[in-house]
Amino acid sequence: MPFALVSSPRAWLRDAIAVFVFALVVSCPVSAQQAQQPQPDPAGIATGDKSAVIDAAGNPLIVAEPTDKTAPDYQQNKKAFDDFQTQVAKEPIALRLADSVGHLRISTNFSWTLLTGYLVLFMQAGFALLTCGLVRRKNAAHLMMLNFAAYVFAFLAYYACGFAFQYGGTALNAAPANIGGTPTLNHFLIGKGLWGFLGGKGFFLSGPAYDAGSLCLTLFEVVFMETAGYIIVGAICERITFWAFLLCEIFMGGILYPVFGCWVWGGGWLSQLGTSMHLGHGYVDFAGSTVVHAVGGFCALALAVILGPRFGKYGPDGKPRAFPAHNLAFVVTGTFILLFGWMGFNPGSTLGASDLRISVIAVNTNLSAVAGAASAMFLWYLLFGKPDITMACNGMLAGLVAVTAPCAFVSPNSAVIIGILAGLLVDAGVLFNERVLKVDDPCGAISVHGYCGWLGAVCVGIFADGTYGAGWNGVGATTYLGKAGQGVTGLLHGDLSQFWTQLGGATLTAIYAFGVTYVVFKIVNAIRSMRVSKEAELGGLDVPEFGMEAYPEEAVELLAAGSQESSATA
Repeated sequence: MPFALVSSPRAWLRDAIAVFVFALVVSCPVSAQQAQQPQPDPAGIATGDKSAVIDAAGNPLIVAEPTDKTAPDYQQNKKAFDDFQTQVAKEPIALRLADSVGHLRISTNFSWTLLTGYLVLFMQAGFALLTCGLVRRKNAAHLMMLNFAAYVFAFLAYYACGFAFQYGGTALNAAPANIGGTPTLNHFLIGKGLWGFLGGKGFFLSGPAYDAGSLCLTLFEVVFMETAGYIIVGAICERITFWAFLLCEIFMGGILYPVFGCWVWGGGWLSQLGTSMHLGHGYVDFAGSTVVHAVGGFCALALAVILGPRFGKYGPDGKPRAFPAHNLAFVVTGTFILLFGWMGFNPGSTLGASDLRISVIAVNTNLSAVAGAASAMFLWYLLFGKPDITMACNGMLAGLVAVTAPCAFVSPNSAVIIGILAGLLVDAGVLFNERVLKVDDPCGAISVHGYCGWLGAVCVGIFADGTYGAGWNGVGATTYLGKAGQGVTGLLHGDLSQFWTQLGGATLTAIYAFGVTYVVFKIVNAIRSMRVSKEAELGGLDVPEFGMEAYPEEAVELLAAGSQESSATA
C-alpha cells in the first residue's frame, strides 16, 4: 500500500475504496449468523444484568449449570444449580432487582472507563508541549503539526482495522467483564483457542463491534494506541517528511500496535502462556509499559536509525553536539500534563471504579514518577555538576513508564524502587544512544519509553507481591502457588516462572517493534527518501513543510532590523 501511495495516488484511492467496501460487507453478520451468534447491544439496554452482580470477593450471584458429569464435585454443583433455579422461580422480583444492580455496576464502570479515557486523551496536549519545547524554535510548527496529525491518521487506521486486529477475538479468552464483556468479538483471524495471533471481527467498528461495551473499550484503547503514536514524534522530528510521518502513524495504528496488543490484551497467545505452558499468570502488562511504551519506543529507534542524525549533531571528531531546548516552560508544563493524564492511564486500566485497587495504583504511579525524577536529576548532577531540568522531566516520565506494567501488582515501596531504577536507566540510555549507538533522539523518547518500558514489564516479574490479580489471564482463580486468592507474583515473592515469562515477553516486544518497523520502512525509504532536503532541514521545517512559522513575529523583526541597517548604511 505505501508503494501505491507514492507511485499512483489514483490507484491507491481505488484500492482503498475497494478494501473499505469489502471490510464493511465482511464485518456485517448475515441473517443466518445472527440467529446463532451473540448479538451486539448498541443501545446498552441489555448490557449488565444479574450476571454482573458479584460480592466483595468477586463471587457471582448466578450459579452456572455444571456440564462435566465426570467431575468429582458434579453432584454438589448440580444441587447448587438446582437450588438456584428454584429460588429464581420463587422470587422473580429479587432477580429483577439483581438485574438493576448488575446494570448499575456496569454503568458505573462505563463512566469510570470513559472519564479516564478522556484524561489519557488530554495527554496529547502534554506530548505536544513537551516535544515542541525540547526542539529548536525553527521547527516548532513542524512539531505541533506532527502531534496533531498523529491523532488524526492513527485513529483512522485503528478504526478501519486496528481495533479488530487487537480485540476481534477477545471474548474467547479475555472479555472485559467490568464493562459487560464483548461476546460478539469472538473470532481470531490467525490462530485459535489459546494460540490466537490476530483478531478477526469488528472492522470499521461495524457489525459485532457496534456494541455499547465494545465501543466503551474502543474509546479507552484508542487513546492508548495514540500514545504509542505520539512517542515516535520525539525521536524522528526535525528531519522527517510529512508524507513519511503519516505512513508511520497509519502503520502504528493499523498494524504494529494492534498485533502486539492482541497478544497481550486481546486474549492472544502471550497472555495465555500461564494456561498453555504453565508459565506464571501468562505475560502480564497491566497498563502498557510494553504494549504501549516499548512498542512506541523501539519503533522510534528503528525509524531514527533509518533516518540518521540531524545535520550538525555530530562534529568532525564524531562527538555529539547539544541542541538546547527552545522553551523550557513548554517542557515542564507538558510533563505535568502527562503526569495528570497518567492518572487515567494506570488507574483507568482496571476498566472499572468497582475495582478498589485504583487507590493503590494511583499512589504507586505518583511515587514512581517522583522517584524517577529525583534519581535522574541527581545522577545528572553527579555526572556533569549541574541538574538538568529536561533530564529531570524525562526522569519523571521514565518512572511513569516503568511503573505502568506493575502498578497494580506491587507495594508503594516497590514503586519507589522501580522509579529510582527508571530514573537511572533513562540517563544512561540517553548517553548510550547519543555517544555509543550514535542514534539521534531529540527528545529522549527511545530511552524514556523503549528502555524503561522494557524495565517495567520485567519489574512485574520481580516485585509483584501476589496481593492482586487472582484469576489474571484465567490463572489462579481459586488457588495459586498453594495459596487461596494468590495474585500475580514475582521472583522476590516466590514465582520464578513469572519472572522468566516477563523477561522473555519484554525482550520479544523490543525485537518485534524494532524488527518489523525496520524492515517495512527500510523498504519505503529505499523507494522514496523519508528525509527532508538538507536545505530545508538547515533552514527549519516550518515553512518548507507547512508554509508557516511558529513565531512569525521574529521574521518581521529581523526584516525590520535589516531595513534599518540598510537605511543607516545609506
